[in-house]
Amino acid sequence: MTSAAVSVPHILVVDDAQFEQRLLVDILTECGYHVSVAGSGNQGYQLAQVEQPDLILLDVRMPDMDGMACCRLLQANRTTHGIPVIFLSGADRPEEKVAGLMAGAVDYIAKPYAAEELLARVRIHLNLAQRVRTAPWPEPTSTDPDAVLVGAAQRFIADNLGELPGLTELARRVGTYRERLNQLFRQQLGVSVFAYVRELRITRAMTLLRDTDMDVRDVAQLVGFSTAANFATAFRERAGTTPSAYRDGLRGPELPGPPPPPGLLQERRH
Repeated sequence: MTSAAVSVPHILVVDDAQFEQRLLVDILTECGYHVSVAGSGNQGYQLAQVEQPDLILLDVRMPDMDGMACCRLLQANRTTHGIPVIFLSGADRPEEKVAGLMAGAVDYIAKPYAAEELLARVRIHLNLAQRVRTAPWPEPTSTDPDAVLVGAAQRFIADNLGELPGLTELARRVGTYRERLNQLFRQQLGVSVFAYVRELRITRAMTLLRDTDMDVRDVAQLVGFSTAANFATAFRERAGTTPSAYRDGLRGPELPGPPPPPGLLQERRH
C-alpha cells in the first residue's frame, strides 16, 4: 500500500435516503475520498466510533435518532469529539442552522446543494481539523455509553438553559427517553435532571449577579425562570437570601462569590 493511499481522507455519510447516499458516494469517490455509509443516526454514531472517519456528512431529519442527537453524542464521546461534522439537510431555516451549529457541527449545508460547494467545504474542514483548535468545553475523556449520554445532555442543558424543553424532549435531543435519562443522571451525578437544571440555573444566576449589572428580572429570564417571583423563591432556597440582597452583599468582604457550576461529566462515578 502506498503512502498516498494511506493518507486518503475517510468520510462517513449518514443519511436514511438511499438516493442521497448514492449521490454523495459518487461525488466524493470521484474526488478520491474513501467513503463509508450509515443509514441512521444511531448506526452513524456506532460506525464513527469504530472507523474514526476524518469527517462526517450528517443528515438532520432521520427516524429514531435524528442528526442533532447523533451530533451531540459524537461531541460528548472522547473517541469522536474531534471529528468535524457537516450537516446536510433540507431543513434550511436560520434557526435550524443555528441549532445544528450549537449541537457541535462545524458547518451546515442546505439541500439541494452544488457539488462544487460541498467539495470546497469538505476540503476546508478537513484542513481545519488538522490544526489545533480551542473549544469552549473541555475535551471529553470518557467512552462509556452512559457517561457520553449524560455529558451530551449536560452540554445541551447549558447551551439552552434559558429556553430548555421538557424532560421528554430533552431526552429525545440526546437520543434516549426521559426515564433512562433521569436514571442515568441519578447514577452518574447523584441528582435528578430537574435538580441538576435547578442547581445550574442558580449557579449561573449568581455569576450574572456578581459579574454584570443586569436587572434581576433579566437574569431570571436568561437562566430560564418564567417569573422573577419564581426566581426569587428558588434563589432564596438555595442561597438563603434574595437575588437583590445577594448582589448587594457582594459589595461587602464577608459574602463569598458563587460556587463553581456543575461541569461536564468526565468519568463515570462508582
